[in-house]
Amino acid sequence: MISHIHALVSPDGTGRLPALGWSSWNEFECDITEEVFIGIAEKLTSLGLRELGYEYVNIDDCWSDKTKRRDPQSKELIPDFQKFPKGINHTADRIHAMGFKLGIYSDAGTETCGGYAGSLGYEDVDAATFSRWGVDYLKYDNCNVPQEWIDQYQYTPEGGSTDSPPGYDWSTSKTATRFNAMRDALLRQNRRIQYSLCAWGHAHVEQWGNNTGHSWRMWGDIYPEWVGQYQWSWGLMPILNQASFFWNTTNFWGHNDWDMLEVGNGNLTYEENRSHFAMWAALKSPLIIGTPLGNIQKPVLEILSNKELIDFNQDHTYGGSAFPYKWGINKDGTSNMTHPAEYWTGTSVKGIHVFMLNTQDEEVEMRAEYSEIPGLKEDHAYLVHDMWTGKDLGICRSKFVVQVTKHDTVALRFTAADG
Repeated sequence: MISHIHALVSPDGTGRLPALGWSSWNEFECDITEEVFIGIAEKLTSLGLRELGYEYVNIDDCWSDKTKRRDPQSKELIPDFQKFPKGINHTADRIHAMGFKLGIYSDAGTETCGGYAGSLGYEDVDAATFSRWGVDYLKYDNCNVPQEWIDQYQYTPEGGSTDSPPGYDWSTSKTATRFNAMRDALLRQNRRIQYSLCAWGHAHVEQWGNNTGHSWRMWGDIYPEWVGQYQWSWGLMPILNQASFFWNTTNFWGHNDWDMLEVGNGNLTYEENRSHFAMWAALKSPLIIGTPLGNIQKPVLEILSNKELIDFNQDHTYGGSAFPYKWGINKDGTSNMTHPAEYWTGTSVKGIHVFMLNTQDEEVEMRAEYSEIPGLKEDHAYLVHDMWTGKDLGICRSKFVVQVTKHDTVALRFTAADG
């Protein structure tokens, strides 16, 4: 299990809990302006999302001047003044005045994924620039890495294998060195900036990410489908399959990032949206909204606004992720990108929580057997609480049985019946 002794601990608490916010990429890609972000901040407020903790308004790729790139004297990144007429610092001032924090995007390569100037070799300049502008969050991507910075040994989570020798220390990899360079530059600033590593799980980032950033991407890009791969992007189940094995590298000050939320996007059904949000919250992943807010449907908003799931994600006493206590349809420990682990549990200040995910294509009966769930006793009676509805379901002894709709997730809380 990852050590948290060397986590990026800050007096103001930045990064102790998973980040909550919104990102521009899914809805706007490169079609961004300052007014887009002001409008989003207004929406987060009017929809009640700000008061639930969604505090980061994040600019993704395409914010800088693609042609001029950097100032020839200072080497500072130049904003696209057509999109941000008064600069990023002006946007930050407006976002801060509305009670939010501003995020920005860069890349640990020569160019961003969209072909804009990257930060490799300019870490000190860019960290100082972001700090001066009033940036609060940095998503740091992994595109366009020059040949001299390619790792000697390769590991990608989708492939799962590596050519490295046994016991190889991945914190010595060139990938870790690139991301550490920005960490060091950020730490030299007098402003604390939450640092999100978008390393896609490469170079076993889970082994060194906690000493480098506040969160680290664990897989390729997410896509709003239940299963499958779509070019370089993936549906929900392959990502949850990886999480079934790598849940234990999350705790206070450092979090596995299973990518931004696709709740409300693509072809995901209502039940699939529920499962997506419930499991990302249970995994203590950052919860970064990626759905259009202007015409958000009420059921989608209700999912994103579920306070009990958010409270579990943001628990101040228990920092660890939920973990699988039983696989379900497959033998325990089976890697399956269609049917990952289905039975998960975790602890909060409110009790023992159980998340039962139906990966099958039909309604099934699922059973929370107390004898199988760490923290529960088989011969005890527990008050069973539905985290989705906020209602108590009654007192049950030894087990709780429920019918679960295709691709839905039941989110339960158990507390001793005698208090």
